Amino acid sequence: MTCRKTQHQEREMSSVDMADQASGFVRRMVENETRGWGDMDNALARLEAKYGLPFWTLQNLRTGRAKTVEASLFNRIKAAFVDQCGRHAARLLHEAEMAKVGNPNVDLADIENQIRALAAKLAAAKGDKERAA
Repeated sequence: MTCRKTQHQEREMSSVDMADQASGFVRRMVENETRGWGDMDNALARLEAKYGLPFWTLQNLRTGRAKTVEASLFNRIKAAFVDQCGRHAARLLHEAEMAKVGNPNVDLADIENQIRALAAKLAAAKGDKERAA
């Protein structure tokens, strides 16, 4: 009998693939940042101020006009997305702690542990990005 080995080839992500993935990151960041109807431009401006990402680049990625993305910009967008997710996890953990104080009979330990695990994964991902830069 012969054993067939499968060769798993990793390919580098093309700038078009990066643009597709960056567009998804930007859309989710804008969705999380908006405060209601008509706040899209303000949300983009807040993301620009927080993370130093150009307003029009974010806008073009959000709307699908950008067809390619440079690797350095992609890494900055991904790092901003990880940071925003980390902030959201911290907010969820705080809300769970406040709910536990308000309702001591409710057991939220499992939810808190899951949020802490997610926050740890995000911190590790953020650390990997900072070391790579």
